[in-house]
Amino acid sequence: MSRKYKFNDKDKLYFVSFAVIDWIDLFIRKEYKDVIVDSLKYCIEKKNLELYAWCIMTSHIHLITGSEINPLENIMRDLKRHTSEELHKMILRHPQESRREWLLAMMEKAGKENSNNCGFQLWQQHNNPILLNTPYITHQKLDYLHNNPVLAGFVEKPEDWLYSSAKDYYTGKKGMIDILFIDPMIITY
Repeated sequence: MSRKYKFNDKDKLYFVSFAVIDWIDLFIRKEYKDVIVDSLKYCIEKKNLELYAWCIMTSHIHLITGSEINPLENIMRDLKRHTSEELHKMILRHPQESRREWLLAMMEKAGKENSNNCGFQLWQQHNNPILLNTPYITHQKLDYLHNNPVLAGFVEKPEDWLYSSAKDYYTGKKGMIDILFIDPMIITY
C-alpha cells in the first residue's frame, strides 16, 4: 500500500472516504445507512473515534475524523470489517431486497479477486485519507462533504440531508450522531 493511503500523522485530523465495490448504490435503504450510523456511534463510544463531520451517500461515505488514543487505521479497519459483515447479513435477509442475488454475486466476485478477503468484499480496499494540515484544506473538505448531496441533486440545502452532520453545522440543531465541531474560520484571499 502506498504512503498516500496511510494515516501518517497520528495527532491530526483526516478527511476519509471509502466506497462500496464498483461504486454500487447500496445505501438507498434506511436500514443499510443505519448500520453505518450505529457503527460510527459505537466507534465513538468504544474505540475513541473523534468524529468532526460525516456524510453517507448512496455509494460511499465521507468522514472528517481523528483519534488521539487509538490508531485511526485500526479504527477504520474495524469499522469497515464490521459494517461489511453486518451489511452482508442484512442483504441476505432483507425481505424487500430485489437486488439480493446481484449484490451478493458482485460481493463474491470482488472477494475472489482480492486475496485479503474471505468469501466476499463490500468495501473498496483503501480509505483514501487526506491529512487536514491547514484550516483552508480542513474547511474545503468540510464544505465538500456537506455539499455532496446537494451536488448529487438529492437535496437543495446541505442541512436537509438526514445522513450527515450538516444539520449540526448549518442549523445548530443536533443531528443523528454526536460530533465534535471544527472551529469556524475566516478565509481571506
